[in-house]
Amino acid sequence: MYSFQNDYNEIAHPRVMQVLNDLVGKRFDGYSTDKYTQQITDNIKKRIGRNDADLHFFNGGTITNLTAISHVLRPHQAVIAVDSGHIATHETGAIEATGHKVITVSSGSGKLEPKHIQAILSEHTDEHSVQAKLVYISNSTEIGTVYRKQELQALKAECNKHGLLLFMDGARLASGLMSKESDLTIEDIAQLTDMFYIGGTKIGAFAAEVLVILHPALKSDFRFSIKQKGALQAKGWLLAAQFDALFTDDLFFELGKYVNDKAQQLVSLFEQKGFSFLAPPESNQIFVILPDELAKKLMAHYALRKICEPDDGLSCLRLCTSWSTTQQDVDKFISTFKQLL
Repeated sequence: MYSFQNDYNEIAHPRVMQVLNDLVGKRFDGYSTDKYTQQITDNIKKRIGRNDADLHFFNGGTITNLTAISHVLRPHQAVIAVDSGHIATHETGAIEATGHKVITVSSGSGKLEPKHIQAILSEHTDEHSVQAKLVYISNSTEIGTVYRKQELQALKAECNKHGLLLFMDGARLASGLMSKESDLTIEDIAQLTDMFYIGGTKIGAFAAEVLVILHPALKSDFRFSIKQKGALQAKGWLLAAQFDALFTDDLFFELGKYVNDKAQQLVSLFEQKGFSFLAPPESNQIFVILPDELAKKLMAHYALRKICEPDDGLSCLRLCTSWSTTQQDVDKFISTFKQLL
């Protein structure tokens, strides 16, 4: 049974595995202090156009979010996110466990807008409520939508107006950037956020993310925060090496385009058959709404995730394409779906 449940269900892209295999027999200094890690760091800085950035490698998205957000906020401060945001729904209250409130707003698009920030600030005006300080967004979002450059510019302007910091979760940044609906570049993001992370785990890495800190005030003592949160890896070079593969010949971006292409073929199938979506399908996550009976039949043939029941007799299924999804996998799904109809 082929799985469209997620984009991290195979070990790693062959080029990532090759880089790791090539390290056999070599020795490195620990905790990301080695020359190899520094070389990779410099390459990423050059690619994003920010030689002044601080980069830190992590082994997963939740620990990246937890460490970054808890480092930024003072005890009385909070982070703003949409109600479908990863930190609000899929991280077991990790942020709240550090004593920081996640203030959520409803957003049908999965994207945060200046009006959402304004509404929250109008309710948090004095010392009797938490002080909003950090704005959290993700690209692509939890429901597969992507930010346009104008939207990110507007958010950054709103943050600057109120002295807020802007943080982008990039767990699926490759897919978000390479969406046909996106006019953003990674260089744009490096100019329009105070920190963001480049996700590797969901685009072919074994397990690796890299946090990019841009705002000068956030850089101080960050390694202390990493260590305190249990995220300072002795084999830091093992995390960095995966980005050696992903950022050589722009493999990261090539894979982002690839997963989106495979997803778009499935989107076209659903559109041709007259089915709608929970949100506009703009990346490698598709949220298609199907009759319950058809959804059950499909789930008997494929590993899929049921997200919700938007109406009586309907089910919303999430399909997620991966760097390892082949054209044969897509063709077989299309054939099976047509047969089930």
